[in-house]
Formats: sequence, C-alpha cells, structure tokens
Amino acid sequence: MGFDFDRIIDRRHTSSSKWEKYAGRDILPFWVADMEFATPDFIREAVAERLAHEVIGYTRTPPALVEAFIGWLSREYGWAVPEEWLVWIPGVVPGVNLTARAVAEPGGAILIPTPVYYPFLSVPRNAGQASLTVPLVRQKRRWVMDFDALQNAVDSSDVGRPHLLLLANPQNPTGRVYDRAELTTLADFCLRNDLTLCSDEIHSALVIDPDARHLPIASLGPEIAERTVSLFAATKTYNIPGLPCAVAVIPDPELRRAFNRARAGLVPDIGPLGYAASRAAFADESHYLPDLLAYLRGNHARLAEVVGDRMTPVEATYLGWIDLTDTAAAPHAGEYLEQFGIGLSDGGPFGGPGYVRFNFACPKQLLEQGLSRLAAGLETLR
Repeated sequence: MGFDFDRIIDRRHTSSSKWEKYAGRDILPFWVADMEFATPDFIREAVAERLAHEVIGYTRTPPALVEAFIGWLSREYGWAVPEEWLVWIPGVVPGVNLTARAVAEPGGAILIPTPVYYPFLSVPRNAGQASLTVPLVRQKRRWVMDFDALQNAVDSSDVGRPHLLLLANPQNPTGRVYDRAELTTLADFCLRNDLTLCSDEIHSALVIDPDARHLPIASLGPEIAERTVSLFAATKTYNIPGLPCAVAVIPDPELRRAFNRARAGLVPDIGPLGYAASRAAFADESHYLPDLLAYLRGNHARLAEVVGDRMTPVEATYLGWIDLTDTAAAPHAGEYLEQFGIGLSDGGPFGGPGYVRFNFACPKQLLEQGLSRLAAGLETLR
C-alpha cells in the first residue's frame, strides 16, 4: 500500500472549515490543525465497511476498539492500562472541559502554561474558575516550563487556590516533546501542590524529531497517575477530525466518577463511524505513520530554511511557532500576513501575541507556494 503525500486534493466546495475561512480570496490556508493529505485507505475502508450495514444507530464502544487502544499504549509506551480506566468521549477539548468541571471548587483556579492551544484558555471560564497563566520560557532552541514561576503562581495567587493544571504534551503550539526529566519535575510539582493534572496527548504519535520520544506523564508512576486525566485520540495522526472519537485514561476511581458525572446530559456519545475509524487507526501496522513522519520532517526543514531563528525546532506536531514580536506586524501578525496571500493562526488567542502558527502538513507543491508568500511578507518586515 503506497501513501502519496504529494497529491494535491481540492477541498474547496466541501464546507471545509480550513478552506472556507478564506473562500473567494486569494489566501492559502495554513492555520487550523488538519492535514492536506488523504485519509489512509484502510481508515476509509473501515468506515465503508460499517456503512455497508443499513442502520447507523446508537452504538456502544466496540470491544475491538478497546483492545486496539490498549494494545497501542502497550506497544508504544509500555504502559499497561486496564479497560476500566477508559472513558470514551467525542473529543479531547470536551475532555479538558469535563476534567475542569469534575474538579472545580468554589473560588478555585486553573493553572495553564502558555502559549497553548487556544481552547484551553476558555476552560476556566467554562468551569466557573479563575485562570492563572504562566508563560513558557524560550531557552535558546527550545521552550521549557518555568517551575519557579509556576510555584510562585500557586503561592501568591489572589484569584483562588489552583487545583488543576492543564498540559499539552506534545506542546501545541511550540512543538516541544517534554523529556522524562521535565515530566518528572512537573509530576513532583503537582504532587507537592495537590494539583490534578489534565494532559492533552493528541499529538503523541506525531514526533518528527528522531531524537525525541513521547512519554505519557501518567506512565511515570502510580502517584502521578492517580491524579491525572490523560487524553488521547487518533484524529490528528490519521487526519480524521471529522470523525470525532477520543478517550480519557483515568486511573483513580473517584476522579473517574466525577468526570462521568460532569459529562451527564452534556456530552453526546460517539457515533459508529468515529468508532470504526479510530479502531482501524489504533490497530494500524502499515508504514503510513513512518512515511508521514518522514514527509513532515522534510516540510519542517523547508519551513526552517525560510524563517530561520524565528522558529524553534519542532520536535512533534506539524505546527511551526514563528516569532514576529520584533516587527511592526506584532500586534496583529496573522492579519498582516493575509495581505500576502497566506492564512496563519495568529498567536494572540494562544497567549502568544506577536507569533503566528504555521501548519506545514501539506503537499510540497502547496507548501512552496505558501513559503513564497510568507517570505514576501517577512521581507517587508526586515
């Protein structure tokens, strides 16, 4: 089975969120995090097989999906997870919000390292909690957590006691893969400060730095596992965000019950097509993922050639975080670049004003068109 990542697929007139944003304008979209590559045939075949049945009704979680996911965690990370720890939900973002509702306290607060995937920043308000944001620190060619600043935020909070920390690992939008030492320090920090941890690990399979390795923080040991909600989905890796399906791994029974109470009457069940697609993804033994990662490495290298030190190396995801804070475009960097025909995510909503996020998961021909436009925009800012 071959995977043609060079093929251009016309997504116009399909109600694509990514492309409809700029409908009728000569702007190429590199913003929202879905890929321009075909969903693999084996995923679409699994969906077609389910569609062959004439009834598409309410569906329980298929045992084959549970088996595939548990096997995937074991193969990839050596993490043995029993079925009772799993709660299947229609997306990672609902999972983050459900976690916040599950542990919310009167007068409580939520700790969030920034910049971060922008829906995280709405979670405190959604859960009736205060928000405490603590910036990541750029140290040469990588972004790291500032544990002194995190501790200070806990100790000096005047908006409420923090009881939850939201983590994106791999980190979106900076592309970091936190190493074991960093995650161990974070785990100790959470234990010391009695913090529940919600870890979004949706990009865990998209590690493009050959020297980096993703590690689920809850797999470090039982102490941190007991206070962690880990969120996984195959939707980014296999380009199936239109077939939502995710899973929360929650070892602690009390936290799991609170999570399920929070979802009651609010979060719908997953449909049969989402289940079918995710089962095929977690059971994948093809060379799709290695081929995809190799292609993304090439695209990442090309993006780095154009933007240079404005971007730290991307260790995981397919998203470049580009620094324009020293330019006249900084207040509205994304909007500024649109006049050059390229649509990027502005950093403001991520908690990183003056930055833009570039999705480089696309055929090389389309990437080169985008890079040409980006280079023209950057040239005017020199």
